[in-house]
Amino acid sequence: MDYSLLLDNLTNPALLFFVLGILAVRLKSDLCIPETSSKFISLYLLLSIGFKGGQELAHSEFSFDIVKAILFGITIAAAIPFYVFFLLKRKLGADNAGAIAASYGSVSAVTFVTALSFLESQQLHANGYMVATMALMEAPSIIIGVILIRLFGQPSTETPRLRTTIQHSLTNGSVLLILGSLVIGLLANDQQAQGIKPFTTDLFKGFLAIFLLEMGIVSGRKLNDFVKSGGLLTVFALVIPLINGIAVAILSASVSDNIANRFMFAVLAASASYIAVPAAMKIAAPKANPGIYFPMALAITFPFNITLGMPIYLLVVKNF
Repeated sequence: MDYSLLLDNLTNPALLFFVLGILAVRLKSDLCIPETSSKFISLYLLLSIGFKGGQELAHSEFSFDIVKAILFGITIAAAIPFYVFFLLKRKLGADNAGAIAASYGSVSAVTFVTALSFLESQQLHANGYMVATMALMEAPSIIIGVILIRLFGQPSTETPRLRTTIQHSLTNGSVLLILGSLVIGLLANDQQAQGIKPFTTDLFKGFLAIFLLEMGIVSGRKLNDFVKSGGLLTVFALVIPLINGIAVAILSASVSDNIANRFMFAVLAASASYIAVPAAMKIAAPKANPGIYFPMALAITFPFNITLGMPIYLLVVKNF
């Protein structure tokens, strides 16, 4: 393994702020990011990455590569929930297994943003259409997860209609903002985009560092509770993203020869949603325990991906 790549990632300031957040929890510090500030920063990150992706799309000629990338991403998001569900169904029941399956089939926008920063440190650049691919990977896994719960779980009068679930998935705030920002970036001309560049580009890394600090604090709190629940799900939350990421890193060669694009596919496959899925599952699968699937995604899989996972996926892409 190229240990210099791993070392470069582990000394990335944004990542170190994440570690600082975890350390603050371990030291029982009163360090915290106000909830309103945290929400603003998360909205900013989604807006910024969506707008920049739209700008890149505006300067790209429409091609079959874009269609292939989007279809490949949607296929990944729809396929992963199936085997995750059946791996966990017997032990956890249909509701919890479905929620976890949806989480690991869906994507983490913050992991995506952090991966773009990692690529920049490696002087690599992914195409703008990867933003659209990421946004369109949110909903399919949620829908598949709910269908699996309906097929194999106990019927419940609390479960809403499938149409309601699909509508909620597509109008989820994070999905709507990033898709909307993408369209706005696509429509804006160069002069208009330049006018807000200091906001969408120059401040990006600073806001990402603050947001990862807050994610470190939240992860540290959830990790304490989750570790007490047993080791099996912890191992699962480490192994499944590694399998998904490496498999897609290899398979992505069939749809793109761009190393950065293939890396982003691997990161998307390895990530787990802890924003869109919990919001959707609260409505679609009220019997599922968020104390299981939420910390798996946020406290275990997210830290693994941004520390060890990303260098591994990049090495696989470069060698296959």
